[in-house]
Amino acid sequence: MKKTPVTEQSKPTDPSTLARSTSSSQANLRQAEGSEPEDPMAGLQADLDRFRDLALRSQADFENYKKRAAREKEDAIKYANSSLLERLVTIIDNFELGLEAAKGEGERSAIYSGMTLVLKQLNDFLVENGLQPIEAEGKKFDPNVHEAIAHESSEFPEGTVIRQTRRGYRFKDRLLRPARVVISSGPGK
Repeated sequence: MKKTPVTEQSKPTDPSTLARSTSSSQANLRQAEGSEPEDPMAGLQADLDRFRDLALRSQADFENYKKRAAREKEDAIKYANSSLLERLVTIIDNFELGLEAAKGEGERSAIYSGMTLVLKQLNDFLVENGLQPIEAEGKKFDPNVHEAIAHESSEFPEGTVIRQTRRGYRFKDRLLRPARVVISSGPGK
């Protein structure tokens, strides 16, 4: 009699028994790996939902980027002249000092009247292009638009601007240069 190995003797020979044992061994293998039997359609649907969500988020991020870039471009165009105007207001300050010196020779002199006309034209041009001077004298000190350089006692209440040493300017809705001012520290004692 021929000896058969033990492994061959334990194998089922019936095809239905063989199919049942194969599927149960695969189920045991899945349980040992820690995963449940998965429906392929459910996995594909989960992937589809994940990629759809990713696409929507990417599209929203891109739309936000386009809006931000357009807003930055608009601001760059709107405030492109700010550095030029900042240098120009320094020239205006010197021009006004020259005008004060010409005033000493007489307000009826040709130089004084000519310089006054040029200054008016220059100021009108700047106002047309969005530059507004900040009026400070007699107003309450505002650190957002004023730069305090000194305190002096005066008849004005404390915190009031007594005089302006350098005019400040706004360019459209932004501060271009703060006004330098002297502030009242109240009546002297």
